[in-house]
Amino acid sequence: MKESVKFEDNRMEVKAALGRACIGWLHAAAGLVLSQTQRNTRVDTGQTKGSWEYKVDEEKLEAYVGSSYENAIWEEFGTGQYALEGGGRKTPWIYKGSDGKLHWTRGKRPSRALYKAFKSTKPKIKKALEQRLGGLK
Repeated sequence: MKESVKFEDNRMEVKAALGRACIGWLHAAAGLVLSQTQRNTRVDTGQTKGSWEYKVDEEKLEAYVGSSYENAIWEEFGTGQYALEGGGRKTPWIYKGSDGKLHWTRGKRPSRALYKAFKSTKPKIKKALEQRLGGLK
C-alpha cells in the first residue's frame, strides 16, 4: 500500500511574517537609537537635538538614524584641533556666533552622541530581534 504525501508550500506566508517582524524591529531599533542620541546630544539652542530623525527602507530592510543639520556633523566628529583622526584646522580662528558676538576657538570637541547611542543600545537591539524572530509561529 502506497501512502500519498501532500506538500504544502508556505514560503510566501513565512517570508511575509519574517518581513513584518523585521520591519517592526527596524522601527523599534531605530527609534531606540534616535531617542538615546537625542539624550546624548549637547544642548545650546536645541536645534541639533531636535534635528535627529530615523528612516526605514522597508524594501532593503535597512534603518538609518541621522541629521541633516550641519552642526550634528561637528558635534559627532569635532572640529579644529579636536577633530577625530586629526583632520581639523590646526590654528585658532574667530567666528560670529548666533548671539552676534565674536568667539575665538581652537575647535569643538566631539560629543559622539550617535556613536555612543548605538554602542549603548546595541545589546537591547540584538535581544529585541531575537525575541521578535523567536516569537514567530
